[in-house]
Amino acid sequence: MNVIAENSTSVWMDVKVAPGAAPLTADASADVVVVGSGIAGLSTAYEFVLAGYSVIVLDRGVIAGGMTARTTAHLAPVCDDGLSDLLAMRGRDLARGFQASQAAAVDRIQQIQERLKIDCDFRRLPAFLFLDPDSDETVLDDEVSAAAEIGVAVERGVGLPLRGLGGRPYLTYPRQATFHPLKYLRGLAEALASDGCRLHPFSAVTAVEEAGDAVRVKVEGGHVVTARHAVVATNSPIHDLVAIHTKQAPYRTYAMGFEIAPGLLADALYWDTADPYHYVRLVSGRAEGDEADVLIVGGEDHKSGEADDAAERFDRLEGWIRALVPDLGPELFRWSGQVMDTLDYGGFIGAEGGSSRVFLATGDSGQGMTHGVVASLIISDLIAGRSSPFADVYDPDRKPVKAATTYVSENLTAVTNMAQYLMPGEVSSVDELEPGQGAIVREGLRKIAAYRAPDGTLFERSAICTHLGCHLAWNSFEQCWDCPCHGSQFAPDGAVLNGPAISPLAAVERNG
Repeated sequence: MNVIAENSTSVWMDVKVAPGAAPLTADASADVVVVGSGIAGLSTAYEFVLAGYSVIVLDRGVIAGGMTARTTAHLAPVCDDGLSDLLAMRGRDLARGFQASQAAAVDRIQQIQERLKIDCDFRRLPAFLFLDPDSDETVLDDEVSAAAEIGVAVERGVGLPLRGLGGRPYLTYPRQATFHPLKYLRGLAEALASDGCRLHPFSAVTAVEEAGDAVRVKVEGGHVVTARHAVVATNSPIHDLVAIHTKQAPYRTYAMGFEIAPGLLADALYWDTADPYHYVRLVSGRAEGDEADVLIVGGEDHKSGEADDAAERFDRLEGWIRALVPDLGPELFRWSGQVMDTLDYGGFIGAEGGSSRVFLATGDSGQGMTHGVVASLIISDLIAGRSSPFADVYDPDRKPVKAATTYVSENLTAVTNMAQYLMPGEVSSVDELEPGQGAIVREGLRKIAAYRAPDGTLFERSAICTHLGCHLAWNSFEQCWDCPCHGSQFAPDGAVLNGPAISPLAAVERNG
């Protein structure tokens, strides 16, 4: 079940998507089966239903309950890693294609929201990139130059109305956007259900297999969905053991929500040039009649499983935003999420290598909302036999030659991770575990992922990820086990929370 931990509360989570949907209880068939019900999965399902296809959507947990529920919902077509880096990495034509596709995704969200009359707080607004004190002003010069070459509108300015930024330069990108992601997906799910699309939560997929002119998708419990095409739209692909995983890496990101008086900060998107950068947006009153809005601030990213210091990262986030907005109100929410960063800033979207029936969408690269909708546009074109103007930008088989150094450094994680099996445990015995604490314990030649629940119940599972055998790390904030190699997550009892792993952690067997 893909859920947010009890102490990780997203600003969006009071909205339930498709609450009446039920798990798969029998074999089924459709033209297209979509695995994953986040922004990518439901957007893709919508495009197919609109075109007259029969569609089934499967998800391990609740509908739209995965990483989409953890977004900060910036709808910014501007590359998350900077236009100058995008241009240097991808070249002019592909960089232009990336920008055009991301803008098309925002346009598509607006079209669907208007067509279905979804009340999801969608609005166009400007975005501001401002200079971090430790960054050289040439960073903004490079961005302006790259924007001109790629075809992105940008304006220079000085002095945003934030404390300490009075004389600091910034860039303005017009016609960006934002929305409430789960309100949007609730409207999309309602439209899908009314048009005959079958939504099945708590239906974990265990295999995706091509069989002649069909695809067989096996679901936990033994049921099978047979379809002409399958789309794997999970945070990280569950059906590909190696190829895609070597070209993307999991990063954990943090977000907080604070009460803020209406009008205290202009409604816009904000981010700085720090590395990792910080980002800010506003959410209008959480319910009708609320007298305060919510300011969301995010950042403090790190590779998944390579740090367990969420409290310190939240403290730094709060200190950073309160320095800029001193009249900020109390904290209301805090949560974390996982993004899959690719080597060249674009997702992997399209047909799986060598297949004409299995398609995938992964590699959100910090822009999951727009990447998810781009996926729906590309894949619906390809399955219908149409050419897609964006397919080359996101071709899953591409080999980012200019990212060779990054490729080596990112994949060293798996190599160095294996050395953890030779290291001592984090505690010498499970008897040392306090209630609510998890740690790795060595017993002879094996490593055990041990957790003691608040009520004293002890859970002991293998510390080996069931995807490719990497060594797990405890995430005390989310109260789960993280795989640093490819982003799998497991509950203390070993259940899979997030792929690419499919199988739960093995129970620890003891003689006698």
